[in-house]
Amino acid sequence: VQLQASGGGLVQTGGSLRLSCTASGGRFSDFNMGWFRQAPGKEHEFVAAISFDRLIKYSDSVKGRFTISRDNDKDTVYLQLDSLKLEDTAVYFCGANTRGSWAAQIRGTYHLWGQGTLVTVSS
Repeated sequence: VQLQASGGGLVQTGGSLRLSCTASGGRFSDFNMGWFRQAPGKEHEFVAAISFDRLIKYSDSVKGRFTISRDNDKDTVYLQLDSLKLEDTAVYFCGANTRGSWAAQIRGTYHLWGQGTLVTVSS
């Protein structure tokens, strides 16, 4: 199973982007999916997650601005980024928990990662 993330780019503050993460192989509908990000010089940070049964969790820093969703027919999870701020600049990674225990905010509970997509917010 592989994850392919896309949709990053350069956007001004207040703007929007939609990130996509598509899985190839495996039973995507059974996966718990999450997004993390890493800003320059900082640790990875949890952003949002959606379980196989569509329970959703957001970090406090993005709640109300970002929206996670999934389309099982397309084996894809999305992250809609609205009202972007300078501090949202980071490489965004999607992850999949394919089996066993899962804690949405803990990177170690994810088994697969996409390659990352860069989001740059400018003033």
